[in-house]
Amino acid sequence: MQNTATITSNASHHYTILKVVDGDGFLVTNSRGVEEEVRLYGIDAPELKKCSKLLQDERETHLPGQLLMELGRKSLHFLLELCPPGTPCTLVQEPNNTTDPYGRKLAYAYLPNGSCINEKIVRAGYAKPYSKVFCQQLPYYQELHLEARAAQKGLFQWVSGF
Repeated sequence: MQNTATITSNASHHYTILKVVDGDGFLVTNSRGVEEEVRLYGIDAPELKKCSKLLQDERETHLPGQLLMELGRKSLHFLLELCPPGTPCTLVQEPNNTTDPYGRKLAYAYLPNGSCINEKIVRAGYAKPYSKVFCQQLPYYQELHLEARAAQKGLFQWVSGF
């Protein structure tokens, strides 16, 4: 399935991934050497450590926190393989929706070959759609998530739902 949606956006070029933080975010530097933390639009990977979000995920998924953190490590490793530190990327933001409540830059991230990192993570089954922050691609990510679940891709190899 090819995504044909048009995103009204602001593109920022010349970023390099410095560090993958977790399964849905990383640190980047721009061409002037300024570092920023990026949270990928429309997706949510399991947490890596104990926090209030992990407790919320335990309640919503009915999965133990220890298992969720293991799944979070699997998501992290997938993103590290997809775009290790040093990978150049282009960030695209939706107007009027550029940062999350923690001050992280919200973005769609694209690899030099034009593929969208956000999409690849959901398609491979390593993150679920995240609807608590508006994202124009959310319906598309929901479709990809259902397809990944049906095919038992990514995290669905170990759990039926997350």
